[in-house]
Amino acid sequence: MDLSLDVPQNHLFIRSMDKRGIRVADEYYVSPFILSAQQIIPAWQAESLDEINASSLRPIFEMQPEVVLIGCGKTQAFLPPAIQMLFFRRDIGLEVMTTGAACRTFNVLASEGRQVVAALLPEI
Repeated sequence: MDLSLDVPQNHLFIRSMDKRGIRVADEYYVSPFILSAQQIIPAWQAESLDEINASSLRPIFEMQPEVVLIGCGKTQAFLPPAIQMLFFRRDIGLEVMTTGAACRTFNVLASEGRQVVAALLPEI
C-alpha cells in the first residue's frame, strides 16, 4: 500500500508498506528499525514486543522525541505497564498500534513538524 505520493524534501517519510517490507524514501526495511524525521536506525534490537526493554529503548530516548509510535506487527498488542512507565517518567507520549497504523501516523506527525519517533516491527 502506498502511503505517500508526494516526496517531502525536508524530512524522512514512509513511502509504502508491502510484502517487500517498509519503504523509507528508496530503501526497504524487512527487520525492526527506528525512524525519526531526521534519522534511521536500521537494526533495532527488538524482534517482538516481548523483547522491548530499557536497553532496546535507549536509542529511542536518545532521540528526545515528544511522542513514540510502536508498530507491533499485524495484530494490536500492548506493552507491559513497567515498560510504559519508562516513557511516562520522561514525559514522552506513547502509542502502540499495528505497524500499518504506525506508518500512517508517523507520516502525518512528521509532516506537522512534531518530534516523533517510530519503532517498527514489519508485518512480514
